Amino acid sequence: MVKKRSMSKKGCSPDNSICEGFFGTIKNEFIYPNNWKYTTCDDFITELEKYLNWFKNKRIKKRLGYLSPTQFM
Repeated sequence: MVKKRSMSKKGCSPDNSICEGFFGTIKNEFIYPNNWKYTTCDDFITELEKYLNWFKNKRIKKRLGYLSPTQFM
């Protein structure tokens, strides 16, 4: 089994820690709780777009002062 390297340089894991956290959140909040067995690619893309819209515009974050990322910006 060949191990794929991260996109960041070797020894610079902080470079991609934000992305790793974001993808972990997507998996825990969007991927794992749903049953995707009979979902088509088009349906999945539609659902993902709705989730990302909610994530950016409606989901409040404590560290952003209980604002959504859009409101914070």
